[in-house]
Amino acid sequence: MLNAGQVVLLINPKGKRYLRVVKDGDDIHTHDGKILMEDVIAAGYGRMVKTHLGRKYQILKPTVHDLIKGVKRQTQIMYPKEIGYLLLKLGIGPGCRVIESGSGSGGLTTALAYYVGDTGKVYTHERRPEFFKLVSKNLEWSGLSHRVEQFNLDIEEGFQATDCDALFLDVRTPWDYLHHIPKAVIPGSMLGFLLPTTNQVSELIAGLDKGPFTDIEVVEILLRRWKPVAERLRPDDRMVAHTGFLVFARSLDSSIMSGDDQKTEEKKEATPEIAETTVENQAETTPPEEAQTEETTVTEAPAVEATEAATPEAAPEVKDDETTEETTDKA
Repeated sequence: MLNAGQVVLLINPKGKRYLRVVKDGDDIHTHDGKILMEDVIAAGYGRMVKTHLGRKYQILKPTVHDLIKGVKRQTQIMYPKEIGYLLLKLGIGPGCRVIESGSGSGGLTTALAYYVGDTGKVYTHERRPEFFKLVSKNLEWSGLSHRVEQFNLDIEEGFQATDCDALFLDVRTPWDYLHHIPKAVIPGSMLGFLLPTTNQVSELIAGLDKGPFTDIEVVEILLRRWKPVAERLRPDDRMVAHTGFLVFARSLDSSIMSGDDQKTEEKKEATPEIAETTVENQAETTPPEEAQTEETTVTEAPAVEATEAATPEAAPEVKDDETTEETTDKA
């Protein structure tokens, strides 16, 4: 028995899918005939229902993957292949408070809201009014709107939440907003960014290097499906390749790391110490006898070279021939 407001996934034997919110009287019209919503409610998840033409449909509870793929779109959404890795890297779980900017159509917002649970909260920021309204509708459709607080504004002035556990930016120039991050998250929080091009990634890394951020990581996730036919198992002809670069970092307390000057100074201080220690150790560990032998060898080297130069031999010519033959064989 289903309740109003729940989402159901109906699948026919050919794999045709229908995602619908349970609502009394909201019958579903398909190419196989009409499905009465009252029959769906009475059957429940995991059962079968028939159209008025007698065609069977299976009733399933949609996964997060199904919900993300089912949101109405006016923008490109993040693919599940990126979302899965992002959730793990940011440490998203029940009770987490997460900041998001660049809501788009709400694909990632839906995933974040699902995993923070009823004890967590997602604070999503979207500058464009049309996308702000679309995300609101998609969250209502998925039944997750109570876990999300939306803000229709530009993050140029900062984020509308503080002391959060994680932050994700899907904006064109994220480096312009890095200075707002330490005020919005607790020290040690994980940060994520999505960018489509390498020059944007380089710009972001340069900005992260100058601020109180560490553990920078850049990844690109490729997904290749295989045809599940036992007798002819092989990869699909097409694959989901580059859809964007994910950049991750950890935010530190600004009092611990003040930025690029401190990082540069630490590198400068570390290098001379290593060099001086190496020279001192060599001087202390080299016995006098070995030092004298080395000096003698260096002194006698010119005499040996002179003798070899004065005595013509065929050996060098043989080496040249061998080199020539070896080069010819390789060619």
